Amino acid sequence: MLAIIDYGVGNLFSLKSSLDAVGEETVVTADREEIRRADRLILPGVGAFADAADKLEKSGMADVVREEAARGKPIMGICLGMQLLFEKSFEYGEHKGLGLIPGTVRPIADVIPKGYKIPHIGWNELTFPGEKHPLFAELEEGAFVYFVHSYYGAECSESTIALTDYGAPLTAAVAKGNVIGCQFHPEKSGAVGMKILRAFCAMK
Repeated sequence: MLAIIDYGVGNLFSLKSSLDAVGEETVVTADREEIRRADRLILPGVGAFADAADKLEKSGMADVVREEAARGKPIMGICLGMQLLFEKSFEYGEHKGLGLIPGTVRPIADVIPKGYKIPHIGWNELTFPGEKHPLFAELEEGAFVYFVHSYYGAECSESTIALTDYGAPLTAAVAKGNVIGCQFHPEKSGAVGMKILRAFCAMK
């Protein structure tokens, strides 16, 4: 069973629908024991980092995610959920993340050319900087996925498993052991996104 963590942030039910479509038994839950019983976890998220991090901590979910990560359970963060996996974010100040992936979260405005729209919204292709990660087992390089973001994962080259180009190379996905993050939305990325979700659900 896969648990989508409900801590008050994120479009949870479109994600659940996509997982149902790939045949994964899925529950949307804020119950810590149910999260612990699950075989794998997804941490979704949309909105501001500070607000989401605060809700995650106050709900007690942050400690549960850290504990389950330490146990080796496959965990995927999506969009803001990926950003929360990092050590800290510089979105309107400096805010502590879960610390599961080394690196920081910084404004894309710092690295993309002037004139590019922010947020970065739309379809962009993936490139793989090294050996293809199992998350992308069913994909060829150049597959398109859907992004909506104004911030990106920085100082994380050792864990970067996919990049996208938006006037500059931006982190599209990261992984450290059993912990994975996708800046894009697999659940909004059509057939490509379904292949990514299916690959995550097959991970041990």
